[in-house]
Amino acid sequence: MEKKNIDWSNLNFGYIQTEKRYVSWFKDGAWDEGALTEDATVVLNECAGVLQYAQTIFEGLKAYTTDDGHIVAFRPDLNGERMEDSARRLEMPAFPKERFVDAVTKVVAANAAYVPPYGSGATLYVRPYMFGANSVIGVKPADVYQFRIFCTPVGPYFKGGVKPLTICVSDFDRAAPHGTGHIKAGLNYAMSLHAIVSAHKNGFDENMYLDPGTRTRVEETGGANFLFVTRDGKVVTPRSDSILPSITRRSLMHVAKEYLGLEVEEREVYLEELKDFAECGLCGTAAVISPVGKIVDHGREICLPSGMTEMGPVTKKLYDTLTGIQMGRIEAPEGWIHIIE
Repeated sequence: MEKKNIDWSNLNFGYIQTEKRYVSWFKDGAWDEGALTEDATVVLNECAGVLQYAQTIFEGLKAYTTDDGHIVAFRPDLNGERMEDSARRLEMPAFPKERFVDAVTKVVAANAAYVPPYGSGATLYVRPYMFGANSVIGVKPADVYQFRIFCTPVGPYFKGGVKPLTICVSDFDRAAPHGTGHIKAGLNYAMSLHAIVSAHKNGFDENMYLDPGTRTRVEETGGANFLFVTRDGKVVTPRSDSILPSITRRSLMHVAKEYLGLEVEEREVYLEELKDFAECGLCGTAAVISPVGKIVDHGREICLPSGMTEMGPVTKKLYDTLTGIQMGRIEAPEGWIHIIE
């Protein structure tokens, strides 16, 4: 497959329209067979459920060219499972996990010319999403849904190398204790926009959200889970029912334990203990790990010993190992790498 004439090494993390996308409709209680299409336009009635009551969910994953030339996706079955969970919580029909993985495979294969070459630093970002499509004026679930997947080649999330972030403890709440924080719903991200714009205006890169009940425990940022490293090398991640179960975070914890031999712990993490950690990172699909160098709690600065110039040593080992697995340089656990072609 001849690649597109794209300057892969200078790609931003942005949208480039590719040739094929997948579409399936849910009508009369069942999903149709679905198909690839070249039409990138979504046409909806002005009263569509997604426009009136934000009934929409999504996922995000990447496809890569590995060291041996294969095109692969990283753990798409877990994205499919999470999307099933999200659908049930918003009273939407679940798109079956097996069909999800098959649809991802079809979209990536159909757009193989847009998968960046190995060593370019770029990847193919894959975005599955679903929304209520029929007219809904009363507050209730839609009856008709559309499931779609598009993909776009993207550059590294951080151009010019990874630099530690400065984040702030937010005055806003990300999710309610029994709300939708544990699913990947569009409404969660809409309500975080004001908070992130406010943080940027104040000179911060991201927010640290606390639990809304007591505001003493660390939860996550607007789009990533936290990962901490203690001064004796233990990898710790916060536990909460309102945290999105990040596939990257789960993979990193496995890598820490099984590949690097580190002690790992998922537990409640308190704001007052942040000063005792050696390293901190934000983990998610886009950047894998974004190191944090400083946390500001209403004027009180918590400076991590790992500093503001580079990743801490444990965070770097985690990043290098997981990206090595994704790119085929390191042998992956069984089932982690889905070969597309």
